[in-house]
Amino acid sequence: MKKQKLQCDFDWIKITGTGEDAGKMGPIKTSRILFETILIHEFEHALLSMKNNDCVWGPVHTSVGQEAVASAMISALNKQDKITGSHRAHHQFLSKALHYVLDESWDPVHDDLPEAAGEVVTKTMAEIMGLAPGYCGGRGGSMHLRWAEAGILGTNAIVAGGIPLATGAAYAGKFLESDGIIVCFFGDGAVNQGAFHEALNLAGLWKLPIVYVVENNGFAVGTRLSDASPVEDLSIRASSYGMPGRIVEGNDIPGLFYTMGETAEEVRAGKGPCMIEVKCYRHYHHAGDQPGSAFGYRKKEEEAAWLEKDSLKLFPELLLKEGLLEPNDVDKLKKRAREVVDRARDFCTVEDGCRVREELWPDPASAAFGMRSDGKELERVEYREREDFQHFTDTRYSDAIAAVTRRWMEKDDTVIEFGEEIANFGGGAYGATKGLPARFPDRIVNTPISEAGFVGLGCGAAMAGLKPIIEIMFPDFSLVAADQLFNQIAKARHMYGGTTDLPLVARTRIAAGCGYGGQHSMDPVGIFALFPGWRVVAPGTSFDYIGLFNTAMRSLDPVMFLEHHSLYARNFPVPQGDLDYCIPMGKARKVIEGEDITIVTYLSMTGRVAALKDELESRGVTFDLIDLRTLDLPGIDYETIGESLKKTGVVAMVEQAAAAQGIGDRIAAQISEWFFDELDAPPGCLASLNVPNSVSRVLEEAAMISDETILDSIEEMAKRHWK
Repeated sequence: MKKQKLQCDFDWIKITGTGEDAGKMGPIKTSRILFETILIHEFEHALLSMKNNDCVWGPVHTSVGQEAVASAMISALNKQDKITGSHRAHHQFLSKALHYVLDESWDPVHDDLPEAAGEVVTKTMAEIMGLAPGYCGGRGGSMHLRWAEAGILGTNAIVAGGIPLATGAAYAGKFLESDGIIVCFFGDGAVNQGAFHEALNLAGLWKLPIVYVVENNGFAVGTRLSDASPVEDLSIRASSYGMPGRIVEGNDIPGLFYTMGETAEEVRAGKGPCMIEVKCYRHYHHAGDQPGSAFGYRKKEEEAAWLEKDSLKLFPELLLKEGLLEPNDVDKLKKRAREVVDRARDFCTVEDGCRVREELWPDPASAAFGMRSDGKELERVEYREREDFQHFTDTRYSDAIAAVTRRWMEKDDTVIEFGEEIANFGGGAYGATKGLPARFPDRIVNTPISEAGFVGLGCGAAMAGLKPIIEIMFPDFSLVAADQLFNQIAKARHMYGGTTDLPLVARTRIAAGCGYGGQHSMDPVGIFALFPGWRVVAPGTSFDYIGLFNTAMRSLDPVMFLEHHSLYARNFPVPQGDLDYCIPMGKARKVIEGEDITIVTYLSMTGRVAALKDELESRGVTFDLIDLRTLDLPGIDYETIGESLKKTGVVAMVEQAAAAQGIGDRIAAQISEWFFDELDAPPGCLASLNVPNSVSRVLEEAAMISDETILDSIEEMAKRHWK
């Protein structure tokens, strides 16, 4: 046996600043960093005091002990650079916002603080307190802060949840040839999450302009890093993703400033991403103003040692020693910081922070504001249906997907599609991108097998100026990306107070009835319907696909397209020479007219039920067949259902999905409530068995709803014999 010792070619450097470095920064830059550090410190303690007075609802994860990580590093960035942050990000938000409104020449020692800077502090405090004047109208609070104009893309309460979004923003920046870079701040706990690894892999693969900054404060809530990670220096993880790693102490302000400055310039120059690990310390417990020692997971001696080397102690001493500050300048800065924080507190509260000003609470009537776009982007769209066209040509369903995608890529350079294998085989594994890889080689993007990574990347790209299309090969894989789909994409618009559009289309192909087994055959409609931020459409024909896709691509909301494998090879008529018509979301289509029963269905089941028309008529049953087309619960077309019920008096929901995964029972409940007087019998719900599909042809067929079951059940319901 022959062994060869291998070495990793890893650009890994620890950086330490000096007094000489501080001198190079100059008196204005150093005093501004010190002022910000003091201001953040005062701001956080004011919040903690108000929290103790029950003026702040929810947790307050302060950055006390980590203030300089933000003030020093963000001082090294350009105004056009953008940041994201974690649940503990007040310091980064304040620093980036202040750098946006303050002129570079502002001197905190000699100049008054501009009114715009005071407004930043006040609006930030108001947001954290959940008040209407906040940046997100109080909906985001402490953990979900966003001010896009200032380059703050959003902070995130899910550990590592924002890392793929930041990576997507970096992708958009590179694609749009922006001058700025992205800096993604997160805590040490994030490096153990899959989203971290998936996102960094994409960034390293595509050489994206992003800096990942891990604030390693040594603890989760109370779990020490040594109990959570097999490596002490977390930046070594960068070696796995083809990017350099840097280490700097969180109390070393010159080191922080120059590490970020040098790294940012290298990233800006196109050298790809970098990871910076900042060794810092959280002075208080996870949330609140008690030290960690009060909870027994660290010693008072350890806390005292870190306090001795805190930046608020060491940096003023360094500046005085280097002659960059006069002895009374530090007091001036402290006084100015306290004054602006006090003004913010007095704006938000009465009785010195003991009670919230009642008039600042958001209007309860606005609780649903921002859940979805107001629809203005669709106001001028002229919708058309089949009867509006005269000349048709037959088109395969899969070809319709590719054709309308091609049309959008031809007319909008910001449209880009991500997915697994979509650029291979001339058009993806199932032909949905047929001809597109050759036509748009830079915009049909193959991704690694990394659903959380590329779905989150799509979200960030949508928030940063692109119109992404995301293909999730099988619906079951959406569970792998559940945080990005449901905690991020579905909630972002409302969570950030309606301040962000999400023009994103996701596609997935239901493979029930193909023998793929329990982990490739799920119908996801019931899951997506739980999150009203998603619009969900299910086009059952090539005509509907093109029309709904055109509407979805104009929408500023995320839209999930449910496709069915059984439709891909089928031909359907589409208008000759027209790929630009639109069909409204939220409008069902009546496929068949009858008298005895209303059948409500969608996707491939529409064709299956329509094919049973002659057999049901032979049994003496005629029916209205309604194809919902839109499946998100706020978008169900109850008007069309109700009009039909006035005639038939009975309704059946028919789905191929397993009963627990469908939406039939929820729609039936609404029908019972809204159209009770029209009903002669309770609504019926037909669905497949509540089991995962089997690979066995026989067992899969037994689990899935059969035509015979549909025929017998519809006949019983139509004749009012349903039990």
